[in-house]
Formats: sequence, C-alpha cells, structure tokens
Amino acid sequence: MKVVITGGTGFLGTRLARAILERGELIGASGTTEPIDEMILFDAVIPPERPDKLDKRVEIVTGDISDHDLVSQLIKGDSLSVFHFASVVSAGAEQDFDLALKVNLHGGINVLEAARAQPGLPRVVFTSSLAVFGGSAMPDTVSDDTKITPTTTYGMTKVVNELLLNDYTRKGFIDGRGARLPTVIIRPGKPNKAASGFASGVFREPLSGIVYELPVKESTRMAVAGYRTIVDGVIALHEADSKAVGDDRSLNLPSISLTVKEMIEGLKRVAGNRPLGEIVSAPDPAIQAICDGWPGREEAPRAHALGLPADNNLDSIIRAYIEDYADA
Repeated sequence: MKVVITGGTGFLGTRLARAILERGELIGASGTTEPIDEMILFDAVIPPERPDKLDKRVEIVTGDISDHDLVSQLIKGDSLSVFHFASVVSAGAEQDFDLALKVNLHGGINVLEAARAQPGLPRVVFTSSLAVFGGSAMPDTVSDDTKITPTTTYGMTKVVNELLLNDYTRKGFIDGRGARLPTVIIRPGKPNKAASGFASGVFREPLSGIVYELPVKESTRMAVAGYRTIVDGVIALHEADSKAVGDDRSLNLPSISLTVKEMIEGLKRVAGNRPLGEIVSAPDPAIQAICDGWPGREEAPRAHALGLPADNNLDSIIRAYIEDYADA
C-alpha cells in the first residue's frame, strides 16, 4: 500500500514516517493489513538534507497543498492511507488570515477530494487541535463532547476540517479520523510560529545552555503530550476499528495538564547537575492572549476506550528528548 504524509518533512511528519516504515504495515483501504511499499512525504519546503532512516520506499515532494492538481496526483493509488499534518500554525494563522484559508481550508479540501477519488475506502487521519475549544463559556476541563467554540483563525480552520471529515466519512467517500492534538513537546530545532512554541522552548533552549525569553506567565496552564506518544497515538487511531470510532470522527488525544512553573520545575528536576541556560521573563501579550483562550485541561475518554497511548508523567517526556536530541 501507499502512504502519503502532508507536512511530511516537518518534525512530527518525519517521526511518523520513520515509525510507519519500521512497523512495515498498516490497515489498507481493503480493511486488511497490507505491507507499506511506497511513501510520499509532501511539504512546502524540502529540507537541506534528506532525513535519516528513510529508505528507498520514500519519495520527498515539495509543493503547495492548495494546488489541487498536484495534490490529486500525489494522493493516488489502489490502496492508500493519508496522514494530513500540513497546516499554517496558530500565531501564523492569526497574522495571515488569507494564508490560513488557502492552506488549512482549501488544502484540506484538496486532500479529502483526492482521497475521495480513489478506490476502496482510504483512511485519512487529520491532525486537529485542542484549539477547536475556546470562548468565555469554555469549561475548566474540556472533553470530547464539549461544545466547539474556537477563538482563533487556526482553531476555526481545524473545526471546519473536522466537520468535512465527518461528512466525507458519512457519505462513504473515505474512512476519516481526526486527532485533536494537545501541545506537543519537546520539539527540537528552531522555534516556529506556533503560539504554543514556548512549551518546547522552555525546555529546549535551557538544555542547550541558551538563555530563553519566556513570553507567557509562569501560571499559564497547558495540556501537553510527548512527541513519541503523539506519533504512536496517531498510528493507533489509524488502525482503530471504524465502528468503534463512531459517528463523530474526531477525538481528543490524551495529555498532561501543567503550568509553565511546573514545566520549569520538571526541567530542573530531570536535568540534575546538567548546566542550564537561564529562563527570563519577556511578556508577549499576543501570545498570552492566544494561549489564554485554549483549554488548560482536557479529558480523552474516547481515546482511552480505543486503547490509544498516554504519557505517564512529564519527567519521561523530558528524558525522551534528552535521549533523542540533546545527547544525540
């Protein structure tokens, strides 16, 4: 079977590709397990060097997700699965509304339409976000059945894609599944335009001995999950029985609720005698406002019922990052 990952050369896309290649098989459009014989990583930018641990089954393609013809050409095959990660992130979507519509909405429709045109019932896993929740009526803890009221352009585009995913599945065009991601930590490399980027930076930069300017208050609370668990969860959602997923095709992935102060305490606890860069306060009202509109706590009963993985604690997430990146 063929696997297409949009946003495929990004951090999560690349880790997902490696995990799928190592696994060697997924449930295909036939509904039975099939070997992976082709994979396309599609992204707006090709990395300067080909990521390691990607074998000859993998082709990297650069292009625009809003290019209907290109997307249709790539998402094509007799047995196909799609993992749709490509997106303009939170702060970037707030800064450029038109780009958010072009990439997040029109790009998402292109992916769904291309999958719809293929034989069988292709599985399409869409990465949504807890940013679908928000507003003054949002409860302290959100769950799968909490009313969706996004307060950002980014969150709005995720909601629209969730609704499309439901309808394309209801109509029998695809077998769609939506994973509402919490803030994923700890991302290596350079910061991106995600408002939640500080939740990685507050670990990453100090561990590299770099002074980190914290844009939010230490009391800011976030729902977070480790990247290893997120990748495993996305694959598990792809493999889940379609009837067990239910009519509402999108669900919350499990997370840990932490304040920034608790993140910093965890960093110091795990780092031990390792020298750390200083963390200094550098308030950014725009970032703070976006994060204040997101849920700081969430429940994921449907993910737990499906057996999707969950992190045990923050310390294990930090240790994984040190093992995979800081000491690599």
